[in-house]
Amino acid sequence: MGMTVAEKILAAHLVEGELKKGEEIALSIDQTLTQDATGTMAYLEFEAIGIPRVKTELSVSYVDHNLIQSDFKNADDHIFLQGVARRFGLYFSPPGNGICHQVHLERFGVPGKTLLGSDSHTPTGGGLGMLAMGAGGLDVAMAMAGKPFYLIMPKICGIRLTGRLQPWVAARDVLLEVLRRLTVKGGVGYIMEYFGPGVAELSVTDRATITNFGAELGATTSVFPSDDNTRRFLAAQGREDQWQELVADEDAVYDEVLEIDMSVLEPMIACPSSPDNVVRVREVEGRPVAQVLVGSCTNSSLRDLTAVASILKGREVSRDVSFEVNPGSRQALENLTAEGNLLPLLKAGARVHQSGCLGCIGMGQAPPTGMISLRTFSRNFPGRSGNQGDKVYLCSPEVAVASAIRGVITDPRDLGDYPGFTLPETYLPGDERIEAPWPEDAEVEIIRGPNIAPFPHFEPLPETWRGRVMLKVADNITTDHIMPAGARILPLRSNIPAISEYVFNSISESFAREMKAALASGIHGAVVGGENYGQGSSREHAALAPRYLGVEVKLVKSFARIHKANLINFGIVPLTFADPDDFDRVEQGADIVIPGIREALLGGRETLTVEIDGRPITARIELSDRHREILAAGGLLNWARGE
Repeated sequence: MGMTVAEKILAAHLVEGELKKGEEIALSIDQTLTQDATGTMAYLEFEAIGIPRVKTELSVSYVDHNLIQSDFKNADDHIFLQGVARRFGLYFSPPGNGICHQVHLERFGVPGKTLLGSDSHTPTGGGLGMLAMGAGGLDVAMAMAGKPFYLIMPKICGIRLTGRLQPWVAARDVLLEVLRRLTVKGGVGYIMEYFGPGVAELSVTDRATITNFGAELGATTSVFPSDDNTRRFLAAQGREDQWQELVADEDAVYDEVLEIDMSVLEPMIACPSSPDNVVRVREVEGRPVAQVLVGSCTNSSLRDLTAVASILKGREVSRDVSFEVNPGSRQALENLTAEGNLLPLLKAGARVHQSGCLGCIGMGQAPPTGMISLRTFSRNFPGRSGNQGDKVYLCSPEVAVASAIRGVITDPRDLGDYPGFTLPETYLPGDERIEAPWPEDAEVEIIRGPNIAPFPHFEPLPETWRGRVMLKVADNITTDHIMPAGARILPLRSNIPAISEYVFNSISESFAREMKAALASGIHGAVVGGENYGQGSSREHAALAPRYLGVEVKLVKSFARIHKANLINFGIVPLTFADPDDFDRVEQGADIVIPGIREALLGGRETLTVEIDGRPITARIELSDRHREILAAGGLLNWARGE
C-alpha cells in the first residue's frame, strides 16, 4: 500500500514506535521556532535542561508578538532572547522583521523536514511540504536539546481539491469551507493532507494560508505536497537547491476523504465569535464596519498585500473605517515597496504598521465598542481583540478591502473585474536583519531584566490526591479563556508569579485569588470542563500558570491536543469522564479525592475512581507509559532530570 505525504515524512523521522494510528510515536525534529511571547519561557526551560548548544539542524528565535514597548518588560525580553540565541546557537529575527511563520516560510522552510514551533500556527510550513507542528515551549526546548518529539500517531484526512478558485474567491475561502463542514473540533486527532488536481492551482502562499488556518480545526497539522509550484517559490527565494519533490503515492490510502470543488466556492466569512461560525458573505453583507485589519500569519504575504494594493488603486477607503495593514515580513514590505504597491495603500488611506502579529494577539488595534471589526486573522475568540463583547469577523483580504472601501460588509465580486497583478520572479530576501548563530566559543552575556523570573519547581504526584473543584466551565474553552492575551498581560509571559494573577480572568476575576487562598490552606485545585477543552494557541502558560497556583487535576469531556500535552509537561493530571453525563453531576466547590492516583498511573490502569463529595464516578486515563511517568514525577523537567 502506498504512502501519503505525511506518512513519508513521519516514516523518515520515526525514532520510536510504529506508524499505527492511536499509538505513541517519537519523531526526530530538524528545525524549531519560537516567538517572543512563548520563547522567553522556552529558553528558561532549555537552560534548565543544561545543554550547552542547540542540537537541531536549525533553530530560530523570532520576536513578533510583544512589539509594543510601553515599559521595560518587552524590551528586556527582546534583549534576553537575543543573548540566548547568541549563546546557544540560534538564528535571531529581531522586532519588526516579521511574523515567525511568514519569515520561516520565506527563509528557512524546507520540504520534507520536520518543524516544531512554540506557536499553534506552526503548520504554516505545511504549505511548503513540511511536517510542521505546534507544541508547548517545553516540548520545543526538549527538541532543541536533541530529544525526540512524542505524539499519538494521527489519522490522515485527505482533502481532495478539484477545480480552480474563481475571481475574488481566495485560498482563505477553502479553509473557511472546511471549517464550516467540520467545526473547530473536526480535525482533532488528524493530519489534514491536501491532494487532487486542484492542488496545482494553488501557489505556496495560498497553501500556507490554508495550512495556517487549519490550526483552527484542532488538527495535529496540515500538509501539501512539494511539487513544481513549491520549486518555483523556493527559486524566487533564492533557495531552489533546497527543493525536493514529495507527493503521495498513487495508491496512498486516507482514513477519510473530504471533497472540495474550488470552482463552486464563493467568498465566505466567519462571524463572531468562533472561526467555524462560517456563512457566505452574501448572508451578512451590508452590516456597517468600523475597522478592517489585513495581516496576521494567515494573510500577510506579498501576494495578499499586492492584491489589496491592486484593488485599492484609484479607490479610497471609507472615512468611517480604520483600515490597517500589518505586513507579514520585512521581505513582503520591501518587495511591496520595490514593486510600487505601497503608495496605493497610503493614498487610499491605509494605516501601515510594522511587520508583526499586533492586533491578532491583542497587542494593540482593539476595535471600538460594539462595532464590527473585519480581520484576515486566524481567531475571533471572545475578547481576544482586547475588548470584551467584541464583534470580530474573519475573512479573506479581498472581502476585507472591499468592505473597507464600501464601509459595510461587502461581497468583493460587487467591485467588478478582479484586477490582474504579478509577483516578482525573484524576491528581495529582506533578511538582512536576521542574525546568524554565533560561534560556539563566543563570549556572550545573557541579560535578564527584572521581569524574567526563575522557572518554578513542582512536587511529584502523591499516592492519593485531595482537592476541590475550583472552577467548572463549558465546551470549547480556549487557551485565551485560561490565560488571556493582550497588551496588558502578554509582557508577563516570562514571569509566572505575575502572570498567574490573570488565570481564568475572563471567566472569573476572583479565580487566582481564591486559588491562592485555598493553596495557603493546603487545598489543591481541580478544574472541570466540557468538550475540546484548551483549544486554540499553544501557549504553555495556560498550563504552567494554573499549576503554579495549585491546580493539579483537570477532569473534562475531551481535550485539545497541544493543551493536553502541556498539562502533562507541568504535572497536571488530564482525566476525562468515562460517562459524559457525570459532567452535569459535578458542582463547582465540590471536594475531590482520587485514591491511589499514583498507583493507577504507574500501574497502567485505563480508569480510576474519583470521589466527588463522597460519591464515586469513573474517569479515564488516556495516557502513554511515558506520560504516566512524567505526571508521577511532577512534570517533564523533573522526569528528564531523574528527580
